[in-house]
Amino acid sequence: MADPENNPEHNNEEGAANEDEDTGAQIAPIVKLEEVAVTTGEEGEDVLLDLKAKLYRFDKEGNQWKERGAGTVKLLKHKETGKVRLVMRQSKTLKICANHLVLSTTSVQEHAGNEKSCVWHATDFSDGELKEELFCIRFASVENCKAFKEMVQEVAESQGDKAESKEATSTADLLEKLTVGETKEEEKAKDEVPSEEKKEAKEEAKKEENKEAKEEAKKEENKDDDQQAKSDGDK
Repeated sequence: MADPENNPEHNNEEGAANEDEDTGAQIAPIVKLEEVAVTTGEEGEDVLLDLKAKLYRFDKEGNQWKERGAGTVKLLKHKETGKVRLVMRQSKTLKICANHLVLSTTSVQEHAGNEKSCVWHATDFSDGELKEELFCIRFASVENCKAFKEMVQEVAESQGDKAESKEATSTADLLEKLTVGETKEEEKAKDEVPSEEKKEAKEEAKKEENKEAKEEAKKEENKDDDQQAKSDGDK
C-alpha cells in the first residue's frame, strides 16, 4: 500500500488546502472606484402616483398601436411650481417612454370597454421634441387603472383652478398697468397744456407787436405824405 505522505496527489491536495486557508490578511483592491451620484431629474418633485404598467402609442401612419415599453408610470408634482407631469420609464433600460405635463385639458378615458386600460391625448416630450400623441396604458388590475384615472382627473382639475387663478391675477395686473398708464398720460397732458398756452401767448404777443409795428409805419408814412402835400401847397 502506498504511503499517503509519499503520494504526490495527496501532497498536492494538502498544498491546495493550505493555500485556501484564510490567513486573515486584508488585500487592498488594485483599482478603487468612487461612488458616483446619479441624478434622475426627479429630485425636485414629489411622487403622487407610482404604478407598474405597459404603455402603447398609436401610430397614425400604420393605423395601429405600438408598444412603447413596460415599466413604472409616475405622477410627479414640482415642489416650487406645483406643476404635475406624467413620466414613465422602461423597467430594464430606464428609457423614458412618456414625459408630459398633466394640464387642465387632460382627459383619461376607458379604452374599448377594457377596465384595465385607458387612453388619453398629450403633447409628449419623451423623444426630445414636442409631439401630439395618443397613449394607451394597461395595468395588471382594475384597481390600479381606476386609481390612475382618478388621480389624473384630480390633478387636471387642480391645474384648472390654478390656471383660472393665474389668469385672474394676470388680468388684475393688466388692469393695474392700464390704470397707471392712463394716469401717466393724464399727467403728461397736464404738463403739456401750459406749454401750449405759452406758445399761443407768444404767438399772440408777436402778432400784436407786428400789428403795432405796421400801424407805426403807416402813421409815419401818412405823416410824410402830409408834409409833402403841405410843402407842395406852399410852393
